[in-house]
Amino acid sequence: MTRQGRYPQELRERAVRMVLEHQDEHPSQWAAICSIAAKFGISHETLRNWVRSAEVDDGLRPGLTSDERERLRTLEREVRELRRANETSHALDGQAAVAVWVGKAACSL
Repeated sequence: MTRQGRYPQELRERAVRMVLEHQDEHPSQWAAICSIAAKFGISHETLRNWVRSAEVDDGLRPGLTSDERERLRTLEREVRELRRANETSHALDGQAAVAVWVGKAACSL
């Protein structure tokens, strides 16, 4: 489940494909990115990020793939939720213990 962005997925894929196919025609990959970004009317930094992500996904560059990054986000969210539930449970247990102790103290009077 990828994040829905400002640009359609087809545009992203086409722009990235064009950079990878035509980077040899330019002095550097950056020059290809700037040229193609201008043709698509998008920011060169946006296109650079898409290209880097595609390179990682294709195994051309080290790093977490999009799937791995999404899985990590899901696990981190689950951990946050479990910690929050634990804190709530511990707080309620503490309140119950105080209520039991106060109840016992009141009974002994």
